[in-house]
Amino acid sequence: MARKLIIIGAGAAGFAAMIRANELGVKPTLIGKGPIGGTCVNVGCVPTKKMLSIGEAAAKQPCDQPCVPPLEDAVKAKDALVAAMRKAKYEDVLASYDVEYIEGHAHFISPRAVKVNGESLEAEKFIVATGSSPIIPDIRGLREAGYWTNVEALSPNRRVESLVVIGGRAQALEFAQMYRRLGVEVALLQRSRALIPDWEPEISLAAAEVLQRDGVAVHLGVSIKEVRRNGEAKMVSTNLGDVEADEVLIAAGRRPNTDIGLDAAGVKLGENGGIWVTDYLATSNPSIYAAGDVLGGPMLEALAGRQGALAAENALTGSRKGVDLMSVPRAIFIQPNAASVGQRSINSPPGSRWSLIHMRDVAKANILDSTLGLIKMGISGEGRIIGVHMLGENAAEVINEAALAIRLGATIDDLIDTVHVFPTMAESIKLAAISFRRDVSKMSCCVD
Repeated sequence: MARKLIIIGAGAAGFAAMIRANELGVKPTLIGKGPIGGTCVNVGCVPTKKMLSIGEAAAKQPCDQPCVPPLEDAVKAKDALVAAMRKAKYEDVLASYDVEYIEGHAHFISPRAVKVNGESLEAEKFIVATGSSPIIPDIRGLREAGYWTNVEALSPNRRVESLVVIGGRAQALEFAQMYRRLGVEVALLQRSRALIPDWEPEISLAAAEVLQRDGVAVHLGVSIKEVRRNGEAKMVSTNLGDVEADEVLIAAGRRPNTDIGLDAAGVKLGENGGIWVTDYLATSNPSIYAAGDVLGGPMLEALAGRQGALAAENALTGSRKGVDLMSVPRAIFIQPNAASVGQRSINSPPGSRWSLIHMRDVAKANILDSTLGLIKMGISGEGRIIGVHMLGENAAEVINEAALAIRLGATIDDLIDTVHVFPTMAESIKLAAISFRRDVSKMSCCVD
């Protein structure tokens, strides 16, 4: 007898789909491989942000000498948090819902059936939420020399005094600052001429300055020729010379986990290597939906959860709800944070305008003694907010207001007319809106 719904993947998207299915009166079958909870709680968002917060606290301590906590202590604190959150947010949650949970690797054997642990299971509808894995670039000698991914970097099996990070996007930046603030010498090697090249150029430059101020050696335009062992260390040969370190961390992006027999299911892939879906998350097989990192689009925990819930609702009710990706914010949790939502200036529509203010003009940034950074805002010809990009203290919190503004079609007048608490970093959003009308560097603290 065919099941009503099978969900493949027990991470953010899979759990959100499971919960929504129960809310709609359906008992789903949830198939998970590896630690329950997927990447984010185990080896992604939660542990990295915990270790980043430990490094941030250490960086703020007034010390005559470097007073960083041992890396081992940070790892222990991270492990305790991961265990607690995995239990509270996944294991206990699973026990609270009406669901059949199967641990194992599922792969499609037909458009309406999967095989897991040697058993064939049929269903009316499927949701694929299998997540993503690290991309390992084809570098000569890398596999022979050995390397870390985020998994090993979060649970190192030995003490390291130096680290080479290969990559220049969110994960690379976060691990570079994390390890540097935990007392490790760090060199970051980025292939392109800018960090986070798909962000606004002003944010890229500011992010590089953040890392360099912390003592990270940032190298851009790097072509890596070879990685080889040099005793217990690793030698990375590049077009700019050789770099030696105790370990090499590969942080060059992630690829969708699509090796689950999609051909047998009649599910096509998109140009980005992820599963192709409609705006409402249906695949080329109308009985199969997909959500989260496996789509190959923005790989964000909150987005995966939203997509998982909508995929379940669409699959079970026939609705056609989707996510407005233009109003989905993203953040890089270096300190100070980088955050972004909406369109970029390089591809904004005709008639749009852009304005930029510096964090030195935000009172709270001065209070916090953290004036490095900026906020760049774009508006349409009608004055509606179309993009906000920033680097500054608590930017990951502030960007949510910008996301809401874009989602609701707010104008700069809506932001200007909204009274903000003074002094806060969120006030930077209002000041960016005001900057289209006047020079904010020549304003008193609370001029409206």
